[in-house]
Amino acid sequence: MKGAIGAALWAEGLKARRSPAPALTALGAVLAPLTGAFFMAILKDPEKARRLGLIGAKAQIVGGAADWPTLFSLLGQATAVGGFVLFALVATWIFGREAVDGTTKELLALPTPREAVVAAKFGVLAFWCGGLTAIIWGLGLAAGAAVGLPGWSPGLAVQGTGEIFAAGALTAAMATPVAFVASAGRGYLGPLGFAFLTLFLAQVVAVAGWGALFPWSVPALFASMAGPRTEHVTLASYTLVGLASVAGLAGTFAWWRFADHAR
Repeated sequence: MKGAIGAALWAEGLKARRSPAPALTALGAVLAPLTGAFFMAILKDPEKARRLGLIGAKAQIVGGAADWPTLFSLLGQATAVGGFVLFALVATWIFGREAVDGTTKELLALPTPREAVVAAKFGVLAFWCGGLTAIIWGLGLAAGAAVGLPGWSPGLAVQGTGEIFAAGALTAAMATPVAFVASAGRGYLGPLGFAFLTLFLAQVVAVAGWGALFPWSVPALFASMAGPRTEHVTLASYTLVGLASVAGLAGTFAWWRFADHAR
């Protein structure tokens, strides 16, 4: 089985390397730290920003301070919210492309266990999501240093790094249901619609005060630096994220194993 998973991983990695999808999603990840640095530069010196024409003379700068804690918070939020869009696109591409390309039957006809194929796809998904999170983190650090933000300390760097990657892990966990919808929906439209629906509901439910009980709201609540985290998310929140993620994994494995793949 280990050899089969290794071969399947090699094949899935080859598909990704020959596709423009990794470069396009990486470009999307680049936008988050650059946008954060832009706002930090404005917050640091709003008068200079007005003189340079970056903001209008009557524009109001609201909320936040130009320092490292604020930037780490922005990067965490970007990973949780914008990252979900990117991770959903990745899951949609990995699990939906076989149906779109008409290669599902050929793939399953290979002498490789179906479970190995699905495990390899999820392995690529996890690696891909981790890479995108690393881009947001790394460019965020570089952008913050370029802007010259105050408030840096080794302790803050360790904490902020942990926050960003933990938010990325929680967000990636919520991409497994997207993988199931992409598989069962045999294409791209269904999973993308599902992803944007859950993202919309996550914002609405969070505003209503029930975000801790809606798995797709939990990553953004976790990434929030406003107040003690225990006021936003609890053990039940993480449990619900785990259950939703496991359901996505189990559903995807079951669909590839038992569904009718005659078409």
